[in-house]
Order: sequence, then C-alpha cells, then structure tokens
Amino acid sequence: MSDIHSTSIGFIAPIGDFGRHNSQITGSVNHLWKDFYARALAEQCAAQAFPAIDAAPVAVDEQAEPQGGSDLLGTIVTQRHCEVQDTELQPPEALFLPIAEFDPELLPPPATPFAAEEVSVQQHQQDFETTWVRPVVMAFGHPLPDPGPAPEPRPLHLPIAEFELDLLDKPAEPFEPLTLIEQQRAMDFDLSWARPVVLNNLRLAA
Repeated sequence: MSDIHSTSIGFIAPIGDFGRHNSQITGSVNHLWKDFYARALAEQCAAQAFPAIDAAPVAVDEQAEPQGGSDLLGTIVTQRHCEVQDTELQPPEALFLPIAEFDPELLPPPATPFAAEEVSVQQHQQDFETTWVRPVVMAFGHPLPDPGPAPEPRPLHLPIAEFELDLLDKPAEPFEPLTLIEQQRAMDFDLSWARPVVLNNLRLAA
C-alpha cells in the first residue's frame, strides 16, 4: 500500500507510478494483436483467391448501338411526356373558432320566466316562512319574549304650498317705472282715441 502514490491529473511520476507501467504494457500488447490480425487477414484472402477462368473474350460489334444509351433516352422521353401540374401554395387561413360571447346562437336558450301568479305565490310562501315559520322553529323550547310597545301612529306629512313657501312659484319681477309709464300711455291712447274711432267706423260701415 505504501507504493501507491496519488498525484494530480496530468503529472506522470518516473518512479513508483504503476499507471505509466500499465499503459506501456497495454500498448505493447495492442501492437502484438494488430500484427496477428493483419497476418490472419492476409492468409484468409490468399486462401479465397478465385481461380482464373479460361474463357474466350466476347466479340464486340463496333457498329451496334449501346443498349444503355437507348434505355436512358427512353426514360428521358417518357419523363418529358408526363403531365406536370403546378400546385398552388396558399397561405394558411385563419382558424375560425365559434365563441359564445360573439355568437349568441351558441348560448343556451334563456329560461322561461315565471308567470305573475306563480311569482305572487312564491312571494307569499317566502313571507310566511320568514315571518312565522322560521321564528317559531328557532324559538322552539325557549320562553317567548315579552312583547314590546307597538309603534305609535304618526301624523301623515303632506307637502302643502300654503304652509311650505318653497313649493310656491317664484314671484314675478316688477316692471321698471319707465315701462309702467309707457304701458299707461298706450292704454290711455287706446281707450280715449283709438277705441272710439274704431267703434264709430264700425257703426258707419254697418
């Protein structure tokens, strides 16, 4: 255990470092195995060598058209005669989502209102339970409280203009002295001169 040294990463001690010794041995073994595999592969390839075939070469006709070119030309001609249709690419349309807030038809139908007679019956039943049934049930088993004083009658307040001056119309503003003098002159002119003349002309015309 004393021969084991703990050194930092990247530091190789020349003495007492078994890691360096092991790496050297592993490297030499790897080289041996590589040589062995190379020799075995060479021997296998030599054993599987194909024997030479004693066959006369095929005569080549120089005037004959090569078959590969005609096949390629037929493929090209066939592709040219194919009907090609252009596919129009359209942008995606906005997705329509029916929302009940904007389409009232999607909302559930409104409830049918109660009839006036049924509403009156429900109100009467609620008043009966609130004013009589509930107090009796809540006070069951407890002594009844002493009744308090009844409310005293109060005089009915009716707003009458004779007693409340605020309800009366606002008084008219008096005319100025000059306006009164002009009105009096116009009235005297009509009574003393214009009226008698008009009546006299009417009598003559009649």
